[in-house]
Amino acid sequence: MVGALGPALARAGHQVHVVTPLYRGIPERFPALRPANWRFDLNLGDGPVSGQFWRLDPEPRLTLWFVEQPGFFNRRGLYNERLRDYPDNAARFGFFARAAALLARHLPEPPHIVQAHDWQTGLLPMIIRHGCVAGGWKFTPKTLFTIHNLAYQGWFPATQWKVSGLPPEWLHLESALHHGQLNFLKGGLTLADALTTVSPTYAREICTPAYGCGLDGLLRRREYELTGILNGVDYEEWNTTHNPALPCPFDAENLVGKQANKLALQAELKLPENSAVPLIVNITRLTEQKGADLLVVALEELIAAGEVFQFALLGSGDSVLEESFLKLAEKYPTIIAIHIGFDPNLAQRMEAGADFYAMPSRFEPCGLNQLYSLRYGTVPVVRATGGLEDSVIDPREKPERATGIKFHEAKPLALANALRKALFLYSNPALLTQFRRNGMNTDYSWTRQAKEYADFYEEVMHGV
Repeated sequence: MVGALGPALARAGHQVHVVTPLYRGIPERFPALRPANWRFDLNLGDGPVSGQFWRLDPEPRLTLWFVEQPGFFNRRGLYNERLRDYPDNAARFGFFARAAALLARHLPEPPHIVQAHDWQTGLLPMIIRHGCVAGGWKFTPKTLFTIHNLAYQGWFPATQWKVSGLPPEWLHLESALHHGQLNFLKGGLTLADALTTVSPTYAREICTPAYGCGLDGLLRRREYELTGILNGVDYEEWNTTHNPALPCPFDAENLVGKQANKLALQAELKLPENSAVPLIVNITRLTEQKGADLLVVALEELIAAGEVFQFALLGSGDSVLEESFLKLAEKYPTIIAIHIGFDPNLAQRMEAGADFYAMPSRFEPCGLNQLYSLRYGTVPVVRATGGLEDSVIDPREKPERATGIKFHEAKPLALANALRKALFLYSNPALLTQFRRNGMNTDYSWTRQAKEYADFYEEVMHGV
């Protein structure tokens, strides 16, 4: 999201600086990246830790800054390895937040607003607030904290507060202290000037106990400073007409190529090549959040009922869920195809070749695959939550503009019934074509979404 929003804002005329850790592999990927001759030391409580900034200017008005600290960021994983968090994550991201604040404070043209994302940057609004009230920072920027997934909060022992570089008295219940522990996310939520999340519906949902992950009370207090802005799609990457990953180009006016992509995908996945059989796909992390367990049961239900369809999955995650899908494929090899892992080119081909995309998430802050599906003429079948609710139009809402099918209960039967509706839709080619064209003509580009952010930045900067 940040990688797409930054360039979109720059192309709209804004000066944008994006700051990220210098993770392993980045210098090899960007040969033009160079050290910025800007070194610094930060005391994390056990002595100074050295770092330096690297810089890349990929296009006008856009600068990418990378925080180099090899001991922290030159690792195999970003936050964990083998599903185990790094034990020094508090120090790693405390260091990163302080480095970002240092950069914001000393740029030749200081920023008007700093947007921080998720728990990894939760200390940043606090550091900037402290610089304003106690640190002699005269022209501090406004701060905006964006929640991408409230479930991940960055919990650490309160003794790790030293990594923030802030006085002990700044850790309290109205900052980052939560149930006796240090909560990075809460720090950002309490002391940022404004809050956003990645869809309007998710902004409302997280103010309730069901979705608030223990922070709903705080979010309700800040409800009038919380805005939901849907993520966008990079249509240069996700396009159906000039895409080397796809066997055949197509567009909303000429869908013949989509059928050719379907036949090619069936062959690649070793499913019977038959354009008359509806093909449902899912590309996902195999987790309970994504509703993968619901999908296993719903597929069994449809097969047992004699419904005619094919299903393909690309993903990985929970080993029990992986095994459940693999057993389905073994049991029904002419109906089910499972690919454990991730392959971005295969993901493109699945989106292009499928008829329907199943997305039964229990919660979904924004979701991207339903947006990719709309662009690729693949009708999404989604649970009405978060960004799925905001981006997919069910025929019961606006029949002439319908783009997908929604269901509400996070239960296998509800999902199975929604998929039955999809199979019925497939039996009506004219209506299916209307759904497809409605979706393909919907604009969820970052050009549009960046304007929403720019308008909101203006509101925050002027205290509206």
